Amino acid sequence: MRTELVTPLKRKATEMIASLDSDQAPVLITQHGKPAAYLMAFETFETLNRQIGILEGIARGERAAEEGRVVTHTEAKKRMSRWLK
Repeated sequence: MRTELVTPLKRKATEMIASLDSDQAPVLITQHGKPAAYLMAFETFETLNRQIGILEGIARGERAAEEGRVVTHTEAKKRMSRWLK
């Protein structure tokens, strides 16, 4: 991952955005020597958000199982039948 200062981002934003297509790695933008933001390709951002959503769903399911909030396969199928048609 490369790092860029915020000032060059202002001057050459179009070039930096274009480089994201060929190099899918995010660019760390620093301001006053400290990390301020990441610049990444749209597809990369969308993929990360999908992955986060899946992981959050898995975590919710694990918590439900730990808390005993589970149903049998038959009961789950019955509850989901309106969406399975």
